[in-house]
Amino acid sequence: MAVSVSLNKLTKRLGPGVITGAADDDPSGIATYSQAGAQQGVGLLWTVVLTWPMMVAVQSVSARIGRVTGHGLAANMLAVFPRPVVTALVGLLFIANTINIGADLSAMGAAAKLVLGGNQHLYTLAIALITLLSVVYVPYHRYVDVLKWLTFSLFAYVGVVFTVHIDWGAVALGAVLPTFDLTGDSFMLIVAVFGTTISPYLFFWQSSQEVEEEEADPEAAPLIDRPEQASRELNRIGWETWLGMAASNIVAFFIILTTAVTLHAHGQTDIQTSEQAAIALRPIAGDAAFLLFSLGIIGTGLLAVPVLAGSTAYALGEARNWRIGLEHKLGEAKGFYATIAVSIVLGVGVDISPLDPIKALVWSAVVNGVITVPILVAMMIVASDKRQMGRFVATHMQRLFGWLATAMMAVAAVAMFVTM
Repeated sequence: MAVSVSLNKLTKRLGPGVITGAADDDPSGIATYSQAGAQQGVGLLWTVVLTWPMMVAVQSVSARIGRVTGHGLAANMLAVFPRPVVTALVGLLFIANTINIGADLSAMGAAAKLVLGGNQHLYTLAIALITLLSVVYVPYHRYVDVLKWLTFSLFAYVGVVFTVHIDWGAVALGAVLPTFDLTGDSFMLIVAVFGTTISPYLFFWQSSQEVEEEEADPEAAPLIDRPEQASRELNRIGWETWLGMAASNIVAFFIILTTAVTLHAHGQTDIQTSEQAAIALRPIAGDAAFLLFSLGIIGTGLLAVPVLAGSTAYALGEARNWRIGLEHKLGEAKGFYATIAVSIVLGVGVDISPLDPIKALVWSAVVNGVITVPILVAMMIVASDKRQMGRFVATHMQRLFGWLATAMMAVAAVAMFVTM
């Protein structure tokens, strides 16, 4: 009984940081990490080790902006940059998120077909409909509890590696020593890993969720108005984001490791989707690994698709000055929910279109890796602006690692274009 009470208290304290971290390992991300492990073995494990502190920094900054100002990221950008600049950034986010939603829904439908049989497109349509109805009609404070529990499905990937033999010495070396060919394909894969790990939709989502959390608490207020709450709230954001991003990157590490020691080790290097990885694992690691991998795709997709669609709706709604928020009913925030619906419907369109799903998965991560750079620049400028943040501007360490993340992703993107 004591254990269940403690677990209940813990899950109630888990908020935007943990959910954001879990949503980062969506089916598109799983496909990208699987491709990295299958193609490069343990040679790209260093990417998720390197991105962890940078991911913590940028997500802490985005959460800080929302909690300090009481407004989401797009609204704060509008206060600092000209409207056309913010509109362009939101447009890039919409395009990347739509492709990502389509790739995720397609992967979930394929995973359901692998486990249950039947028609992939029907599963995709059913999953999209269930997701949309849940977002629109289930109040946020209830819906968020479901999202918290779905995060545990991510650890399916950690369990897979214990079914096979692993050379841990090689793993340790791959985690700290970058090894890759100086080719366009290698740099594209690195950009994809960076882009699916440090993704712009996560910035907008976590910032807006901090606003949702603050508005749902009658005793809370933006920190710029209630500075006495700053110590508690910024401390919560700190440990919660470290925890969420640690879980995200540990899972990413194990996905790369799983496919490296199974698929790459057996010469199967042309694995470019999450469902292909699940199928290929079956004869190598057994039915248990196959089932865990497949169900994990569905669980993470159910978590990630609302985050992707929601981040677009928050960004566009703030840019257009609409009423926004998942606690509002449909009639109170029509534009907000319409944006979510359009994003999911267009995502279904990606699934049934002639667009190659393999390319959609890979390029959704690559597009994220490229557009993250200008969005990060804008976010770091906002976080350092005393007119917006008052005395709660980003810390020195947040600014250091935030700008390092920006520079790292910019260099990788330039290297990709130069070598392609």
